Formats: sequence, structure tokens, C-alpha cells
Amino acid sequence: MQRIIVIGVGAQGSTIAKRLNEHPGVSEIICADYDFKAARVLSDSLDKASALKLDASAVKNVIQAAEGCGLIVNGLPLDYNLTIMEAALAVGASYFDMAGPMEDIGFVESYKLLFSDWHAKFKAKGLTALVGAGSSPGLANIMAREAVEKMDRCETISIYVYENVLTRRFTPFWWSPQVAFGDMAYKTFRFENGRHITDKPFSRPIRMKLRGIDRDVRMVDHEHDEPVTMGLLADTVLKGVRNVDFKYGGFGVKFSELLYKMGLLSNQPVDLNGTPVVPMDLILKLCPPAPKYPDELKSIIDDGVVAEEGAFLVRVEGTKEKDSVRIDSYAVGPGLVEAFETSGLSHEAYLTGQCASVFVKMMVDDVFNTAGLFVPEQLDADAREYCFRNLAELGVTIDETLRQRTVYTRRRRKAVSKRPLSAVGRSGQTVQPASFA
Repeated sequence: MQRIIVIGVGAQGSTIAKRLNEHPGVSEIICADYDFKAARVLSDSLDKASALKLDASAVKNVIQAAEGCGLIVNGLPLDYNLTIMEAALAVGASYFDMAGPMEDIGFVESYKLLFSDWHAKFKAKGLTALVGAGSSPGLANIMAREAVEKMDRCETISIYVYENVLTRRFTPFWWSPQVAFGDMAYKTFRFENGRHITDKPFSRPIRMKLRGIDRDVRMVDHEHDEPVTMGLLADTVLKGVRNVDFKYGGFGVKFSELLYKMGLLSNQPVDLNGTPVVPMDLILKLCPPAPKYPDELKSIIDDGVVAEEGAFLVRVEGTKEKDSVRIDSYAVGPGLVEAFETSGLSHEAYLTGQCASVFVKMMVDDVFNTAGLFVPEQLDADAREYCFRNLAELGVTIDETLRQRTVYTRRRRKAVSKRPLSAVGRSGQTVQPASFA
């Protein structure tokens, strides 16, 4: 029986805590947050939980709060990651978070540090750390790895997330606006021809068709973990992938891009009639927070839902027995209204929180307990299957489509050269339900 502390009980942290409350292998859950009201409201709804007010900016505070815990679940912004990881090592606890750290040394360099120094620290202590394990990053990574395993060689991994849930009440983001705006304003990362490339925010826009949406939608490059980690692990677990990118689209992206172009997402002070004002501070002050409590969500939904559109696609391209193949994998989960009706959560909290809860449950069940620090694409087949199976039970499934182009010899090409061009070299399209859905 494990004693677990969940630090940060916002939308995702609270979802994880609720799932852990159902797990027979968990004896106690500490719900810790700087906002004691949020911690107390959550703990009062759970059988195994207690509430704790915690300032996690000081490692000594986290150590004191986590004494006797076997696992620390970190639901705080990225700035806290290394502090809480240090505390986990000090108290002898395994560690989990939903996105990697963004240190001053850079995003790629931060992950290099995790994979070297921090991996060695957790391994030496016989502890497991799983980082970047929510929906994206997290589910997207194991979807990509699952597709890559069906190929001989991988060339390109593309991740497309489109979120366009609009309500009559202005709700620009369904998760932390501080995190959302920070990600939007940060330089983008992609892995291109075997190298990590940085670019300006909202770069390389494209229009594309996504399943379930009846028009082409605009997608742009976005700062995210997957191109960083997959690039670093290209040759060890992703069969030599040369290109990885992450594109994002929807209302939140459009809204943020306008603010960015006006300079309102800048952290540099501007003079306003003799008073220095940081534009980002002003935006965060005025932006409505993400709804946290069920009564807030119900009120927003009751006011009216204008649109519920979304798509989550992982596209993997490579070769199999000299044939070019492309596997499209769509993650399918409930929208805003359905998620609230079934769980009291928003669609965002449901997908990310339920994915994270399954990864945590996997650690509690010792399905993955290798000592060291890892990201989801490093999970083996058994661990991935566990995640897919448990997510399916929660209503999150994967639909997979394989498209294959046969590579003909010169003689074969000549023999079929009189056929219509569209028929040459194509074996057609087959739809294969994913084995884990």
C-alpha cells in the first residue's frame, strides 16, 4: 500500500487524485497546494485524502510534506519540476510529472540534463521518474512509439492538436492561462533532418484536413516537448527518425497570436505614462482563470456552448520491407459536455488528467518500475499496452489507419507503365483497428 502526495491540485492534479482514491494499492493521498481551499475541497470529496497547504518553491517544504511517501505526483508549472525532483530523491520517492522543465539553459539542454545527470541520480537511488506523461506529451508519445514499432525505419513523426471549444462565456483556455500564454509566446522547437531547430512563435502555418472537422483548419508550430525528446531519442527508441514536429490550432492559438503580434505576451516592461508595465502581467491579470470546480463548469455550459471541435492526430511515416508507409493514429475522447456529464471535468482536464492518471496507476502497479528517469516513448510494449487498455476503459481510444505505397523494381514499373498514373505503385488503403483500442 502506497502513500502518495499530489502537489498541485488543479484540473489535472485533482483528476489524478480522484483516480488514485479508487486504487486498492493506495493507502493515503496528500492533496497539497498553495491554495488550501482547493486542496481541502478535493480531499473532502475523497475517502483516502488529507489536505495540506504547501509552498513548493522551497525544496525543504516539499521534503517535509513528502516524508513517508512512495511517489510524488507533480501537477505544478514547469518552474517547480527540478525542485520537486530534488525533494523526491531526498525522501526516497519515485516521481511523476506531465511536462518537462524549461530551465534557463534551454529546452533541449534541460532534457539532456534530465537524461544524463537526473537519470543517474534516480537510478542510483533505485527510484523511477516518469516525466512529460499527460496527453501531449504523454499519450502522443506512446502512440508514436506504437506506430514506429510497426516499421523497419521511421522518417517523420508529426503531431497535430486542434482545440476549438467555444462557449458564450469568454473562456480562452481550459487549463492554466499562465502556462498557455507562456508556451504560446516561447520559441518553437522541431527536429529537422536530424537536428533540433528553433523558430519564432506561430511559425510555418499550414492548412490541413483533420478527421471530424468539415473544413481545412490552420495549424502552426508550437513549443512542445515531443520534438525535443523524440529527437534526443531518435536512434535509441524511434528507429532513426529524422523529422519531428508539433503543430497546434484552434481558438486559443488564434487569440494568442493576435496578442503576441501586439506585443502583449512580452515580459519586457513598457512605459505607460511614466509607469513601467509588463504586458504579460497585465494579460494574466485580466484573463479569466480556467474553471476549476464543477459548479464553475456547469455555469459555463449552461450559459451556452457555441462549438465543440477537436482532433488529436499522430502521423508517423517510414518504411516497411522497402515499402513507404504512413500510419495515422487519432486519439478519441469525450468533448466538453460529455466529459462534464460523465465526470464533472472539462474535456481538457478529462483527457490530460485521465491519461496522467493511467501513467501514475501504471507506476503504482509496478508495470513500469525501472530505476532512472524516462519519458513515455521509452516505455516497453507491455507498459504501452497497459496504458492503451486502461485508457480504453475510461473512454479514450485510438483509431489507426495504415496507408502503404509499394516500391516497384524498374522492370515492374515498366510492365505497368501503360496503366493510369494514379494506379501505379499504390496498394491502396487499409484500415486496421488498433490492437489496443
